[in-house]
Amino acid sequence: MAVAAVDEAPLEFLQLVADPLRWQLLGHLARSDRRVSEVAQLVGKAQNLVSYHLGELRTGGLVSARQSSADGRDTYYRLELARFGQLFVSAGAALHPALQLAPPSLKAPAATKGKQRVLFLCTGNSARSQIAEALLTNRTNGVVEARSAGSDPKPLHPNAVRVMAERGIDISGSNTKHLDRFARARFDRVITLCDKVKEICPEFPGEPVTAHWSMADPAAAAPNDADSYPAFVRAVDEIEVRVNLLIAELVHSADAERSVHVIR
Repeated sequence: MAVAAVDEAPLEFLQLVADPLRWQLLGHLARSDRRVSEVAQLVGKAQNLVSYHLGELRTGGLVSARQSSADGRDTYYRLELARFGQLFVSAGAALHPALQLAPPSLKAPAATKGKQRVLFLCTGNSARSQIAEALLTNRTNGVVEARSAGSDPKPLHPNAVRVMAERGIDISGSNTKHLDRFARARFDRVITLCDKVKEICPEFPGEPVTAHWSMADPAAAAPNDADSYPAFVRAVDEIEVRVNLLIAELVHSADAERSVHVIR
């Protein structure tokens, strides 16, 4: 009688994430990019121990790192959520075909107490935060109210307009704004996309959920617009992935809120 072979390939992934401390680190990085010192404080462990485990996760391709643009001595760690999801799904499918999973539908979150409001911040409000605002608005058909601003606003970058137009989204008429404009506004989430802004980000009323997406300024990749164009393409690609993941979070939080109302 033939016995089907068991695929042992997912074992390496499962063993890598099974360590309780590593699982904690992944949980915190799933919500925001963080420095070693920040993660160490959150998990209550020594920085050298946290650094070791982050190194193991980097070797396994689950975590990436980028030097801070605010302080070159610091490094921001990011969970590669898309890769993690692929490996997680593959592990289930390898055990039994009935365990094949599909990612959640990126439907627009239904309003419960009005629209969910998200504010994106960077330095110039000329590219990264504008791109994030436009993508979130487009992907949710405006059900989520997205806004963006900067600590030192500059004119909208032509490459940001160009790359977004190539993807069917027109941001040419968007105005750049100073973050002080929203100082008294209430948001459900505030997301910084620039390491420098993260260091000076003010507190907003209502205690919104905060997160940091550590992203290089695409305009700084080359001295002229023609040469910096590829950096803008990469930036939009990365922001699009993160926005899609954010939408899944918003869907989950909206569903959870509806469940609470149903129970009540």
